[in-house]
Amino acid sequence: MKNKIKVYTSDYCNYCVHAKKLLDSKGLTYEELNIQHNSELRTEMLEKSNGMRTVPQIFINDTHVGGYSELATLSASGDLNSLLIDEQKK
Repeated sequence: MKNKIKVYTSDYCNYCVHAKKLLDSKGLTYEELNIQHNSELRTEMLEKSNGMRTVPQIFINDTHVGGYSELATLSASGDLNSLLIDEQKK
């Protein structure tokens, strides 16, 4: 089973860039969903994140991680790995 990572972003968002770089540095693939000009995606993000309006909003295997700061904290503490499916074992 493959990890399902969604990153809701917008144009000109430095935190979005940092979040994507962090995921890239871990070799993780993700789906980027730009809400800038898509009201349906914006509504979807708001519903899934319990009304969080800032970007990025990051979801890993349907778990809401939060934004870049939360992702970076999870990564630094080693807790990010617990959200990831170990593809080696499958």
